[in-house]
Amino acid sequence: MPNTYSLSLAHINDTHSNFEPSQVQFSLSFNEQTYLAETQTGGYARLGHQIETARIAAVKNQHEFMFLHGGDSFQGTLYFREFQGAANAHLLNMLKPDAMVLGNHEIDAGNSPVLAFLNRIEFPLLAGNMDLSQELEDKEGRLKHHPMLFDYDTEQQCAKVLIKPFYDKQIAIIGITLDQMPLIARPDPDTHFINAIDTTKNTIAKLHQQGIYHIVVLSHLGLDQDRELAEKVDGISVIVGGHSHTLQGEFSDLGLSHTEYGERINNTPIIHASKYAEVLGLAQIEFDESGLCLSLNGNNYFMIDEQIKVSLDAKQAKKADLQDISQAEIDAVTSQLLAHPGILNNAANDEVHQTIMRDYRPALNALEEQVLAHIPRDLIHTRLPSKHFPHGSEIAPWVCRSMYKATKLSEPQLDFALHNAGGVRQSLIKGNLSLADVLGRILPFELPLVKYQIQGKFLYQALESAINSATNNGVTGTGAGSFPYTYGIRYFYDGTLPMNHRITLIEEFTQGEWRAIDSQKLYIGVSSAYTAAGKEGYDALLKAHWQQDMESMTLPEAFVDFVSQHGNLIENPLQPNVHYISHR
Repeated sequence: MPNTYSLSLAHINDTHSNFEPSQVQFSLSFNEQTYLAETQTGGYARLGHQIETARIAAVKNQHEFMFLHGGDSFQGTLYFREFQGAANAHLLNMLKPDAMVLGNHEIDAGNSPVLAFLNRIEFPLLAGNMDLSQELEDKEGRLKHHPMLFDYDTEQQCAKVLIKPFYDKQIAIIGITLDQMPLIARPDPDTHFINAIDTTKNTIAKLHQQGIYHIVVLSHLGLDQDRELAEKVDGISVIVGGHSHTLQGEFSDLGLSHTEYGERINNTPIIHASKYAEVLGLAQIEFDESGLCLSLNGNNYFMIDEQIKVSLDAKQAKKADLQDISQAEIDAVTSQLLAHPGILNNAANDEVHQTIMRDYRPALNALEEQVLAHIPRDLIHTRLPSKHFPHGSEIAPWVCRSMYKATKLSEPQLDFALHNAGGVRQSLIKGNLSLADVLGRILPFELPLVKYQIQGKFLYQALESAINSATNNGVTGTGAGSFPYTYGIRYFYDGTLPMNHRITLIEEFTQGEWRAIDSQKLYIGVSSAYTAAGKEGYDALLKAHWQQDMESMTLPEAFVDFVSQHGNLIENPLQPNVHYISHR
């Protein structure tokens, strides 16, 4: 009987239909200069190779192996827009996960797409706090009792659990997703979500009664809520997370995150693997007989191309009046990147690659040939303001401007556009911008625009509530995606002030100058249907005097129209509309 129990664990999360490699940019220092290294990383074929390599190594070392997906396979690219989850199921089956947890984007369009997914997958979908007990009996396409779904057991008041052999023991996998799901997605009205912490506590108690102490929580809660879960619930061996797009690992020398991989809260390590299939998380974990994690070694790994474009950082090049770099510099920076412990090569599973190219890629080619504009420089999308981007995203304000311009044609009295950060998915990269880039990568959600008339005081409430939710400032938020961006108005938020006093000023741009809005006056705004429905802290928008769907115009269509006509404008920065002071 072993004294310790070894688990080799591979994990991904928030892959969002990124089946092919994604663009990535690293920042490296050499000889007191800063260089940019651009290449491609990840994708399902590379994931497939590395997962299979890890699986074979585990067998060789006589370790148990597990591969888990932390939710949000849906949405994100043209592959989802074109195939509505069928490609997701097919390709995930080829990667052979042991389980996936239900993410919020799986249920963006109600329960029906989840059912179609369940009917195609060959692995269990875990949603241990998804309560289907009130699902209508005569409903077409019910999820209840589906053999591939591990939902909430109302009789036991705990999650249905996936249990697997584990040496002379058993190991349990509990799938827990956001209990704020109605605030962030669109589950059917007869589908409810039970408190994540309570469900986990009750489930672990039941497992202990069965003598099962090795317990993996597969979570789609986000890092902050994972920390809270670990702190408040004893007996979790490891949390494998998703939702917050957190890149764990020491990547500061590549200009990226330096969040600890496997940070421990209450003796429970938490691991996340970024987003968009850009990285693979690989962990070697040792448990004791009681399920306690004794050690966790691992990292997230980028799987990058052999072709790496090296250039001087634009600001440094301008400052030093430098244009070209030598081959020796390129070689040195490339070698430094390849030597990083979080970098793997581009070895790929040929069967997965050929399946993507044969079955799914041809449908996307025509859209990629439609060039809308040339983007003269990178425009970075970051959900929250930061030290490097104090006013937040560089692209979300342009999306807001496109919404404003499209709506102004039919609503001359329009005052502002308001959009949530999560509705923009990726940065705009320098070069030609195609229809495929917009519809598949940057604005993949086919959301109608909604115009509405709202009193100024409710606009104050909506902005503060959305930011509080995005930053967990005094509330349990739903993720950074709720952070607001605007056009036509600008706001000032001070997170250190008391609740309900954090928006200190909202100004409207009118007659060529900024003027404070009147809390009693009515204003006309435009948002996506998602935001206008009060999701993710925007519930004050439901107090609008009226709302009207613009059925003839969707969010991506508005942006496509704008860049087709005004793409050259994007070179010039917009006046900042976000003035933000963090509470941290």
